[in-house]
Amino acid sequence: MSRRRVIKKRLMRLFPGLRASNFRITSRKTAGYNCIAWVAGVTDEWWEFSHGYPWPNARREPSVAAAVEVFTGLGFEKCDSADVEPEWEKVAIYGDDQGYTHAAKQLNSGHWSSKLGKLEDIEHKRLDDLIEGDYGQVRQVMRRRKRLAANAMNGPKE
Repeated sequence: MSRRRVIKKRLMRLFPGLRASNFRITSRKTAGYNCIAWVAGVTDEWWEFSHGYPWPNARREPSVAAAVEVFTGLGFEKCDSADVEPEWEKVAIYGDDQGYTHAAKQLNSGHWSSKLGKLEDIEHKRLDDLIEGDYGQVRQVMRRRKRLAANAMNGPKE
């Protein structure tokens, strides 16, 4: 069995909503960045509310509201739909009763891109592909005009 297939099987065990046909691995695993940083366009820092990590524009707490503040500071606004809108870049914030758990960004295809903690990045077809794992439910979708994306993607350093 190929290494990639072994990794896909491991990810499908962690996230039962993933099926071999609805996602693909897009990077090797790394602890160099996490989902929040990935969605913000940063691949050389781990963004977290804990002291000692970048957490721009937001209260240092694990709440969904604090994650929303991070993306609001990067030019995103709350919206009600995860549907593709060509002029908008979209992100989704997942959470559970304890707070935010994950973030994903929408690709031009309408699929989503996720950095799975210290594991790989994946492209998945639907937001619901990850809700059966540890990530809870999608709690907030946000958007910003694509013309703003190039200016704000590499958010302010803390």
